[in-house]
Formats: sequence, structure tokens, C-alpha cells
Amino acid sequence: MSDAIGSPPRAANPALLTLYEEIADCPACELARTRTQTVPGVGPAPAEVMCIGEAPGAREDEQGLPFVGPAGRFLDQLLGGIGLSRETVHIANVVKCRPPGNRDPQPEEIAACNPFLERQIAIVDPLLIVTLGRFSMSRWFPGASISRIHGRPRRFGGRIVLPMYHPAAALHRGDLRPVIEADFALIPELLEEARTEGAREPGGADEPSAHSTPVAAAAAAPSAEQRSLL
Repeated sequence: MSDAIGSPPRAANPALLTLYEEIADCPACELARTRTQTVPGVGPAPAEVMCIGEAPGAREDEQGLPFVGPAGRFLDQLLGGIGLSRETVHIANVVKCRPPGNRDPQPEEIAACNPFLERQIAIVDPLLIVTLGRFSMSRWFPGASISRIHGRPRRFGGRIVLPMYHPAAALHRGDLRPVIEADFALIPELLEEARTEGAREPGGADEPSAHSTPVAAAAAAPSAEQRSLL
């Protein structure tokens, strides 16, 4: 259940709660003037898996929670299919306020929220970051095409980053649904790899400029589904 409008969602982690409260009071860009409330994120901290989307929509703006519309229901199905849930995964967006009319977030809006996202990643401290959509993907893969790199993980410092299509893409293009499902099916193996690797390298995925390396077989040649979208 969400909190009252205008208040940040509850967070058990004190550092995360402090961050959410700061986000709720943020006046850093024009979105502060049009939002109903901020949508900082939801889920445990620390968490092994962190999903990062793009920006809140109308339902998210009303409830103060990310991914609560049709795309959120599909995300819940995807997580459930690999044994995960909102109780075990941290979910956030690169932009914490809804862009008017659900337009794309602007560079200055992403930049205004970036310090919040950096702190959020540090607090959650995930082993695996799943980027959902091109705006979160571009934080670690600037200039890349999502149709070419989805489902192909890379290691940034001590974390694995797995780029994927946004779940909403499957609502508009039915042919992307099996592609997204196949990409999500990679998560258990990648997570196990991250768990067994042991000690972290200095610098995490919250530092996009950190040296990146492909991850195991999942980063090999594109699948048939991927090739069909190139």
C-alpha cells in the first residue's frame, strides 16, 4: 500500500529514507512544478538486484511508487518467472518526477536526478543492475542502440549491468515480449555468477566511466531474437 500523496514511500533503511525525503523536497528542475509527488523507488536496501527504469507515469505520479501500471504488472510477471519479486528487488527510475504528458525525460532533468540515483545505487549496493529502457541504459552504454545490446551484460567495476527493453515496449510491440522474457531469463545465472565471484573490484556500477568487460557467455554473439532486431 502506498503512503499519502505528498509523502515519500516508507523505507526500512535509514539512509534510503533520508534520501527519499530529500527527493520529495527537490526543486532542482521544472518537473518539481508539475508533479503530484515524487517517485523515488521501492524495495529493500541492500538488494542483490536493482531495476532502473526511465521516468514515472501518471499512475506512478498518483501513488508515489514506480511501475504500478500495465508495464509494472508485466514487470511483476517477469520477476515472478525467475523467482524474484518487489520484496526482493529494488526498483527505481533515472528521473524521480513524472514528465508532463509522459514525454521523454530531458537531459537536464536526468542530470538533476543523477546525484540522487548515484546515492541510491550506493545504498542498495546491488550485484546486478538491470536497465529498463534506453534512458537508463545510456547511463552505462552511451551512444549504444538498445536493439543491439539488450541482453548482453557487461561488468562495470564490481557490478554487472544488464541492458533490457522497457517492459512497456512489449505492450506496444507484441514481438518484443518473448525477447524481454528471454533477457530476464539470464538474470539467475548472472546473479549466481556475481555471488560466487567473491570480493568486489574497486569502484561500482554507480561509476559509468569505470572499466567495463563482457560477462561470460551471455555477452557472446547475439541470439536469433537479437539478430532479428538489428
